Formats: sequence, C-alpha cells, structure tokens
Amino acid sequence: MSKKASNSNFLNIIKQSIKSLIFPLFAIIISIFVAVFFVMWSKGYAITQYFSALTDLFSIIWEGSFATKRNALTTISYVTPLIFTGIANAVAFKCGLFNIGVEGQFIMGMISAAIIGLIPGLNPFIHIILIILGGMLAGTIWGGIPGILKAKFGTNEVINTIMMNYIGMYFANWIVQKSVFSVAPTYTNTPLIQQSARLMPLSKLSKANIGIFIAIAFAILVYWLLWKTTIGYEIRGVGINPSGAEYGGINVAKNMTLAMVISGALAGVGGATHLSGVLYQCQDFMAFPGFGFDGIAVALLAKSNPIGCIASAILFGALNSSATMLQFNDIPKEIVFLIQSIIIIFVATDYVVKYFADKKKKGEIING
Repeated sequence: MSKKASNSNFLNIIKQSIKSLIFPLFAIIISIFVAVFFVMWSKGYAITQYFSALTDLFSIIWEGSFATKRNALTTISYVTPLIFTGIANAVAFKCGLFNIGVEGQFIMGMISAAIIGLIPGLNPFIHIILIILGGMLAGTIWGGIPGILKAKFGTNEVINTIMMNYIGMYFANWIVQKSVFSVAPTYTNTPLIQQSARLMPLSKLSKANIGIFIAIAFAILVYWLLWKTTIGYEIRGVGINPSGAEYGGINVAKNMTLAMVISGALAGVGGATHLSGVLYQCQDFMAFPGFGFDGIAVALLAKSNPIGCIASAILFGALNSSATMLQFNDIPKEIVFLIQSIIIIFVATDYVVKYFADKKKKGEIING
C-alpha cells in the first residue's frame, strides 16, 4: 500500500470517528439543557435566569465529581464497574443481541470473588488472578446459558437474561444468608475477604483502586478482539446481517453463544473487581446493584465502541457521583436519572432513524 493510500485510510478513520461522536455529543448537550428546566423549577429560578441555572448545574456536577481529590477518586470507583458493564453490553450489541442479564452476571462475579477471597495464605498476585478468573468463569456460565438457549432453540435472549438476573440474585442471597460462607445465621453478609485478595487502593481517601487500570486494559483488549481478529469480524458480521453472515460461511449459532459468553465473562470480572476493590464482602441483595443496567446506557452512548465506553462511563460515573452534592444544593438527585434517560432516548432515536434509512435504501435497491 502506498503512503498516499495509507494517509487516506487514516483520514477516513478519523472522519468516521468524529462523525460517530456527533450524535452522542448532541444527545448529552440536549439532555443537560432540558435538565436545567427542572433545576429552575426546584430552586425557584425565573425563566430569565436560565443560564444562571445552567451554570449552577454544571458547577455542582463538577464539584460533586472532580473538584476535589476525594470526589475524583469516588468518581473513579463508580467509573470502574461501568466500564466493565459497558463493554459487556457492547459485545452483545455488536452481535445483534440484548444481554439484559449483565446485572446478574455482575452479581455472580461478586459472589465468586467473595468466596475465592476467603482462601487464606495465598500470594496477593496469585489471589487477585484467581479472583479475576473466578469472576470470569461465573459470568461466563451465567451469560453462556441464555446464549446457548438462543443459539440452539431460538429463545428470546431478553426474556432469558432477565430471568437469569433474578435467579442469580436469589442464588447469591442464599449463599450469603444460608450457606457455609455466611458469617452466621443472623447475619446477612459473607466474611471480609483476605487482605491478599484486595485490590490496591489508589489513596486512603477513597475506595478507588487499581481496578480502573484493569477495566481500561479489558476495554482495549475487547476493541482489539472486535476489530483486529477473525473472531471479532464474525461477531460483527452476525450482528450486521445474520443471514448474510451464514451465507458467507460464518457459524451464526456459535458466534451468538460466543458473544454472550464473552459478554458474561466481562460482566463477571467487573463484579469480582468491584467486590475485591470496594466492598470486601458480599451482602444480601435487597435490589440489583444497578451497574449492569447503567452499562446498557454506557454502551449505547458509546455506539458499542469499547474505547468509547471508557469516556461514556466517566460521564455516567460523574453524574452518579454528584447525586449527593445535588441534594445538598436543594436539587433532586433524580436529575441525574433524567439526564441519563434523555441521553438514552436521543441515542435510541439515532438507531431508529438509521434503521428506517437502511430499510429505505434496501427498498430502493430492490426496486431499482
């Protein structure tokens, strides 16, 4: 390939990357501008004070998420699991699947880490590797079951993964409350994991830990897998057009199962590192942790790009981290969920527009 052609390809990649970022950025801007009206309502601003309310909202979010070292570290502790659940959802989306079960797979990663973390006398390096592998295995199983059901029997992965979420949560609660790993029958948590099983903290000010670097490494690895390997090419091919992929010799059933397995493994590692770096023990689940569901929004905003999931996770992590500061300033913390919801609506609209545009193109080709 000539130098001129190489430069042309590089410029095309940059152009496509910038183009793909336009709509997500537009969605973020619109969501912020809409949320300002609710800030005005909650704080009694007049309509003429719109930009004052906008400034207040931005400053409070910044203050609650990045203004101080403690807040920045707290934000990192939110961002880390969101990167894992974001890339887990991204892999499934790339294969044309909706893995709503990332939440359950995340929980299984947590409970596996809580059990493996109790093993005494291990070298810290070995112990952390075992926890990551254990979380990966637990998530693989929990993601693989609906993947196999989808591939072999054509059952809806959305329904199956939703059910697996609840099975996972109640199974984890049984382990926490009734099994030999419970502290005592009257307690609702497992014992604290060994010191050797805990991820190194970045500071004494917060539970932020080296898990953030593990998450970024996995995001880069998944990007390489999807765009630089045959496996990734086949997964993306199935996601774009299953019939066309099958016609081209790609095993659709195998790749659907593989995508769900990889997605589950990533979510499991996310759960394992969250427990190993932040919680140190598993408590009974009165409700879902929420990281898996937030990961759907992270992946959607990033257009299922694993590298983009890092930036997307930082945004959602900052919003979650600033919720308490918003309440201190008489702004309902629900503003955070409002912003997230509007972002999702706008990003989903982009997918709908593209769907109908592609359908129209296919109709024109057939009629032409």
